[in-house]
Amino acid sequence: MQKLIIFLVVSCLFGQKTISQELYVFTEPASNMASNSISTKLTYRIPGRKLNNDYKQRCTPEIMIGLNKHWMVHVSGSFSDFYTSQLRWESVKSYAKYRFYSNDDVHKHFRMAAFAEASYSRSPFYYGDINLDGDNSGVQAGIIATQLVNKLAISATTSVIKVFANRDLHVVQMGQSINALYYSLSAGYLLLPFNYTNYNQTNLNIYFETIGMKGFDKGDYMLDLAPALQIIFNSNFKVSLGTRLQVAGNMEKIGKNNYFINLERTFLGALKYKKISRK
Repeated sequence: MQKLIIFLVVSCLFGQKTISQELYVFTEPASNMASNSISTKLTYRIPGRKLNNDYKQRCTPEIMIGLNKHWMVHVSGSFSDFYTSQLRWESVKSYAKYRFYSNDDVHKHFRMAAFAEASYSRSPFYYGDINLDGDNSGVQAGIIATQLVNKLAISATTSVIKVFANRDLHVVQMGQSINALYYSLSAGYLLLPFNYTNYNQTNLNIYFETIGMKGFDKGDYMLDLAPALQIIFNSNFKVSLGTRLQVAGNMEKIGKNNYFINLERTFLGALKYKKISRK
């Protein structure tokens, strides 16, 4: 038992040291969370301007499961008053990621993964910034590539998104695309600690992400810059603060600038079970 505990602690240390800077706030890396683990996450979003003379909000609870080193899945929902006068249940989304390539070395690795997600939203199709985070019903699929070197992690994502909407009503009359190319480039850097001594040390990560979209139907587009800070306590509780700032584009959005806070708790080895020996 003592050897098993030591092994698990060392595994946590190594895993946290290698991939903490890949825990991006707005995108997913090609790496997966630890096998047999569960994470619960709550995201709170506020647009940077008033809508109908009120500040709006969106809350997104999420459960993430690391099945093994290749597969992980997410299930999430959202509650918001973006389209109503009161906070209400808005959407549900499922996400799956398969890591199909990994070239690992000491303090560095290169990984690639494929992902797919689908969502249902009861919100009306109103804004040109199509997404599966509560605003639209639709599907999305793409590829992620992530390179880690020491304390710096760079990740790129490209995907195609399709939302389910009445083409004649929304595309012709409102001038919006319902199919688009999504892309992002993310960088994460581990600021603290300078040297690891135990897994109880607090981590401080800084992120800078660019997120863009190009519509296939109307040629509309948008480009956001998304800086963020993240603190990790005891290798299992994460607090992230970030903002998305629109720097270019003609897609109509709920807010050109949006502010986010994420709270996430990870339960390592939650899906493992003990074998009962029979005498």
